[in-house]
Amino acid sequence: MSIRVGHGYDLHRLVEGRPLYLAGIEIPHSRGLLGHSDGDVVLHAICDALLGALGAGDIGERFPDTDPRYRGIASSKLVPQVVALAREQGWRIGNVDVTICAERPRLAPHRAAMRARVAALLEIPATQVSIKAKTNEGVDAVGRGQAMAATAVVLLEKT
Repeated sequence: MSIRVGHGYDLHRLVEGRPLYLAGIEIPHSRGLLGHSDGDVVLHAICDALLGALGAGDIGERFPDTDPRYRGIASSKLVPQVVALAREQGWRIGNVDVTICAERPRLAPHRAAMRARVAALLEIPATQVSIKAKTNEGVDAVGRGQAMAATAVVLLEKT
């Protein structure tokens, strides 16, 4: 069986007046992520990992911020399009591993819901999804609470 691995990364600034979306769910917090879309760093990193494994560019190429169709769009509407592309090319998702870097809010209480939502969007069992949260120990923009970031690794298997 042929396999491919993709890696994705995303970072957005935290700002007042926006809801915080991570992994397709709204997380209660005083600030949200600034972006052309909803700024969901988790789903953006997953999309980039999938596109990378497919050799199909990145999220900015596929859903450019110059296109008004994507202004304010929920990132949960982008993921199924990337999953469909993988399927069209004969690939299925083996697993996805995500690390979220954020100082606040505490994400542990939301981890199960995030994992379930990602699994549903990718149309795979939750046992094939890992969501971890880390802090940056006060270092850099993430550590100072000015931004959040996420990395994702995806394994694709040829069907």
